[in-house]
Amino acid sequence: MSNVLEQRAVELGEVTPARSRHAGQRSAITLVDELVVTGTASGDVLAHDRTMLDEYWRIGTETEMTSVVTAESFGDGVAVGERGPEGTVRFYDIDTGELRWQYATATDVGTPQKPSRFFLPFVVDIETDSDRLYVASRRYERDGERRSFKSIVYAFDELGAVVWTYETDASPISLDADDGRLAVAYNRCPGSHQHGLVVLDAGTGMVRYEWDPGTVGQRRVGDVSLVENGIVVTSHGDYCGYRLRQGGAEQWRVELATPTEVDGETLYAYPNHVHATTEGVIFLTGNTYSTEGRETASLHPREHTAFGYTSDGEHVWTASIGGFASELGVESEHVVVPRAQHFRTRDPDIHGLQIFGIETGPEVSLETDGIVTAVAFDGETFVAVEEPVVYHDEGTERGSYRLLLGKTDAR
Repeated sequence: MSNVLEQRAVELGEVTPARSRHAGQRSAITLVDELVVTGTASGDVLAHDRTMLDEYWRIGTETEMTSVVTAESFGDGVAVGERGPEGTVRFYDIDTGELRWQYATATDVGTPQKPSRFFLPFVVDIETDSDRLYVASRRYERDGERRSFKSIVYAFDELGAVVWTYETDASPISLDADDGRLAVAYNRCPGSHQHGLVVLDAGTGMVRYEWDPGTVGQRRVGDVSLVENGIVVTSHGDYCGYRLRQGGAEQWRVELATPTEVDGETLYAYPNHVHATTEGVIFLTGNTYSTEGRETASLHPREHTAFGYTSDGEHVWTASIGGFASELGVESEHVVVPRAQHFRTRDPDIHGLQIFGIETGPEVSLETDGIVTAVAFDGETFVAVEEPVVYHDEGTERGSYRLLLGKTDAR
């Protein structure tokens, strides 16, 4: 087990504490050159130096109901995406914080049906390669029992010009870009678009191939990770992990949190995240649900768990996470996993983060008072956003809204 060699923290301001249930992403963080860039629940973007966490620049926003939910280094700047009335993508000069360009995705996905967080246009993910910035944005609507989405994937150049777009009526959840490919994972497909995975040509936006777990219902794919000559996905449709060849043919499949009977209930958990390399794969599962409804008195034995596999699909290790992970911080053969609340057990001892090696499993663990919701890692330095939380059956506020930085010898 590796160690946290050094740790620092700086407060990010006031924020309404999280509650027992997860309300969705409202912070973002990334490492860019010698800076840590953080997006906040109030829509601000801050840059701190990664040594002492001294503030380098800060950009505010005057738009209400706006939070920064994703951030990505691109060229000589940093791009951030919002959940807010306009669903804006903003691009800042990394040295000065100057706003270079911005694009309101609500222009394309539409304005919110209601002034409520879950109806706001949402920049779900941002990815990049050496040439383009790729952005997925969506908007949700509800008419009685009918749910619908409008979503767009964009390719931007460094000046903010839209190179191409790809539109669907499904809900994208993650992107991955590599070797001229852009993979888009769709976790809900309630309309005409019925493919949980679409692989686009990164240069043109044309569809190379599509894949779906072939299951009944709206739930399809939870996450995607491109590898040489293939792709790895987590399936929300059948709760499995897949390794696909180029073109979408199945190479191998592993059961992760498939329906299991516990104390007379049939329970499952969604596989939410994946990171794959030529050396292996890490899958992560999320919350327990019952086939009879959302409430359950029991827990799936493989909920909130990380699984390590070889590139050939051989199981290597298993480790408990303990709480919900909203994302992964990825660096080659390692991932850093934020640990937020477990809304059923509500155990504050699980708050924190963990670093896993693809081949080795758990290497670093850090406990926090509040929940950790956003992370980034470069192999030596990890950064994270901690948020305060109040459990409904306890009433105690734990933690604060702050930026955490740590140095580790994980290698």
